[in-house]
Amino acid sequence: VQLQASGGGLVQAGGSLRLSCVVSGGIFSVRTMGWYRQPPGKQRELVAEITSGGNANYADSVKGRFTISRDDAKNTVWLQMDRLTADDTAVYYCSAHIAVYSASSGGLLSPRDYWGQGTQVTVSS
Repeated sequence: VQLQASGGGLVQAGGSLRLSCVVSGGIFSVRTMGWYRQPPGKQRELVAEITSGGNANYADSVKGRFTISRDDAKNTVWLQMDRLTADDTAVYYCSAHIAVYSASSGGLLSPRDYWGQGTQVTVSS
């Protein structure tokens, strides 16, 4: 299973970006999907997550500005980021809690977290 994130870039403060993350490879069941970020010199932090039922949770710092969504038919999660500020500058990582199908067992293995490769978001002030 692989997660491929895209959509990062350089944007001016007040602008918008939309990140995408596609899950691929094998047969699997995707549970919660999320976006994390790691600002320069800081630890990775949760930005937003969305359950398989569509319930979303956001970090206080992005509430009202960011929107997470998913399309299970496309195995894709998006992060729409509006009214960006310099404090949003970070490497953004997508994550998904995934149960992978095992041919040898004939069923799904216990779910675990998978991570994408990260995409840089830079907001110029």
